Amino acid sequence: MIEKIDLHVHSTASDGIHAPAELVSIAKKAGIKAIALADHDSTAGIDEAIAAAKTADIEVIPAVELSVAYKDYHDVHILGYWINHHDQQFGQKLGLFRERRETRGLRIIERINEKLLSEGKGQISSEEVLAGADGALGRPHIARVLIGHGHAATMQEAFNNYLLPCNVPKEYFNFHDAVSEIHRIGGIAILAHPQSLSRSRPELFAIIREMAASGLDGIEAINTMGMDDDEQFLRNLAKNAGLIITGGSDFHGTEEGLSMGTGRGNLHIPAQILENMKAVLENKKSSPAT
Repeated sequence: MIEKIDLHVHSTASDGIHAPAELVSIAKKAGIKAIALADHDSTAGIDEAIAAAKTADIEVIPAVELSVAYKDYHDVHILGYWINHHDQQFGQKLGLFRERRETRGLRIIERINEKLLSEGKGQISSEEVLAGADGALGRPHIARVLIGHGHAATMQEAFNNYLLPCNVPKEYFNFHDAVSEIHRIGGIAILAHPQSLSRSRPELFAIIREMAASGLDGIEAINTMGMDDDEQFLRNLAKNAGLIITGGSDFHGTEEGLSMGTGRGNLHIPAQILENMKAVLENKKSSPAT
């Protein structure tokens, strides 16, 4: 039997709907042998996931997903794998970003309440939203409260009718700072779902080549944004730029028809990818700093 892995999942420590231990249980039922818990700007769920995995025969890779800015590109997502998630300095930086994210979330709630008032509908409270957010407050937490109040029937409807019109811009890590910080705490830095930057292949080729020259270790070539021959293009790009490849479903539990390990049914992440990543990590550890 082919072993399944998923190197990009989210928990209630950021904007997922399943607790870290629940993710391990879902992985176990799906026959997944390894997952990377990569919450947005938070490592709060990693210890819980690792503890749950001890009795489930599943490997949990400590990870994080940072929202960064690169030149004129905003909301670029960088994944850090095998990070020291107990590093105090890193924790303080994440704490600052979570504070900013929470402030952003509260401002979004204020705007949504203004819209609800104009529609003659009951308002939602920040206390309700915060009660459902174990870690960093994310827009899906607000969406679930909107659904609970009957203001939307689905997550997509909540986003279309309220979250997107009432959005407040995010703050971002600087790309170079994010990559340097991931390396400092022992990890490798991977560009998540590269297609989110651009659908222009020449543009994407140039961007990723630049990022590779600035310390990026790899790209998430296998992802749920893939269309046509995207995966093969990204694999070739990674080879050309001297980067490793990873893969993940970006599972939050909120996406209709998307499952951990298989995405929308056609995602396959070979277990060998995990071994290749470990080899790169060991090589970085054994190489003298430059």
